[in-house]
Amino acid sequence: MAEKYLDKVYQTTGKDAQRDLYDAWSTTYDDEVGEHGYLTPRRVADAMGRCISDKTTPILDYGCGTGLGGTALRDAGFKTCDGADPAAEMLAVAQEKKMYRTLTTLDLSRPLPFTQGQYAAIVAIGVISTGAGPASLMDTLIDLLPTGGYLGFSLNDHALADESYTARVKALEAADHRKLVEDYGEHLPGLDLKSMVYVFEKA
Repeated sequence: MAEKYLDKVYQTTGKDAQRDLYDAWSTTYDDEVGEHGYLTPRRVADAMGRCISDKTTPILDYGCGTGLGGTALRDAGFKTCDGADPAAEMLAVAQEKKMYRTLTTLDLSRPLPFTQGQYAAIVAIGVISTGAGPASLMDTLIDLLPTGGYLGFSLNDHALADESYTARVKALEAADHRKLVEDYGEHLPGLDLKSMVYVFEKA
């Protein structure tokens, strides 16, 4: 029987430990989250599709993992997706799906290898959460966008219960970034977990 990781991911801390967990999870990730009906990639992709009329706009799928977000973005009509993730084994699985123009292995001990304004749309699907990305990642990613760019991300129930994450959402609003989508719905219905999907337009 394949080892299960969903019960471990929310308790895993430290960049190296998180990367190692996701590397080990790479070959069974799609099956394990699929067993529980993982819906957030489709919800984020559909939300971005409602906000962005030009589907040729290149999108950065930050924390793309095995490429479920890229598949959902393609299904939503987006033509050009680039992926980035610190887990090389996850990226190897994503590469096989052929949904991305480029894939970048991230070194989280260094600044992100993207220039400000390089992408007018960025998503972080299931990435900003306990056991994954810190709340500060919202600021890091929106800072990469040009004025008028779009950031789509999700916060699952674990993150929504942590004030450090909800406070950063409020800080985005306080900085006059325009909240276009705030939608609470199914995340992993098999585990009775939900998520909030957000899309912000950068001020």
